[in-house]
Amino acid sequence: MSVARGPAATDLTAAADPAPAAATPVGEHGRLQVCGLKLCDEDGRQVQLTGMSSHGLQWFDHCLTDSSLDTLAHDWRADVLRVSMYIQEGGYETDPRRFTDRVHELIEEATERGMYVIVDWHMLSPGDPNHNLDRARTFFAEIADAHADKDNVLYEIANEPNGVPWSSIKGYAEQVIPVIRAEDPEAVVLVGTRGWSSLGLSEGSDHTEITADPVDADNIMYVFHFYAASHTSFHREGFRSAARELPLFVTEFGTQEYTGDGPDDFASAQAYLDLMEEEGISWVNWNFSDDFRSGAVFRTGSCGSGDWNSLKPAGEWIRDRIRESGTAA
Repeated sequence: MSVARGPAATDLTAAADPAPAAATPVGEHGRLQVCGLKLCDEDGRQVQLTGMSSHGLQWFDHCLTDSSLDTLAHDWRADVLRVSMYIQEGGYETDPRRFTDRVHELIEEATERGMYVIVDWHMLSPGDPNHNLDRARTFFAEIADAHADKDNVLYEIANEPNGVPWSSIKGYAEQVIPVIRAEDPEAVVLVGTRGWSSLGLSEGSDHTEITADPVDADNIMYVFHFYAASHTSFHREGFRSAARELPLFVTEFGTQEYTGDGPDDFASAQAYLDLMEEEGISWVNWNFSDDFRSGAVFRTGSCGSGDWNSLKPAGEWIRDRIRESGTAA
């Protein structure tokens, strides 16, 4: 999704003592793997992760402090943090070193708290992931090399491809995945899908184009995104059908419209969550910031004040869902 820039703010730190390693999601489940259509832990047990996505690091990095991440890990009991690094829109392409270094830092922050972390290559516009192929190879080679010894890193290699056929997305994936595998051969890789990661549903297709021509790689999952007020029964039933044939991971969803704004549709969102619980599909909510839009969990100004209890309705709702879902259930 495309969003407006947020204000700068100060970094506040303070926090509760971290939980013992054995009590954390990573301490309990270790390195993840894809077993059949499901996400499993190192012992082959099915696992469902639930958590939050950051907003774009170029706008809302100040919302990712020691105290906010402690809140996410220990109060919300999230399993996973998605680090959303935009490529365009003032992101990675403007300063690759700075953004790469910040991703390294956030991987370490999630690791210290026993959370899994999704490294999100947040390409959006242009919608062809091949536009950023060389950048992606450079970035993922470094990230995978630096963190291959960790059990908690997942790689999302293309956020929301759009305006291009599945064959282009597949071709991109088959060039980027080997770069990751060369350094981190056992990590789970998450592959974006056609139509803003709608499994093609938002561009007049569906998941069968993937089942007919899957990515030639092991230990991967395909990505689905939804915004509950915009993507109702048509997208939900398409998602349900895909879950019977593909390993899926919802790396982004909101309770609002696809802009991340507007009224919350908690009933539609709950129908999706019920489906994902039934199918054991992991999910990540958009987004952990104080952006003015309704989809940001914190009220505007919270990241500057460090008041992590100042939540919008969507924030209160998703905090409660995370507390009762995933490994916290």
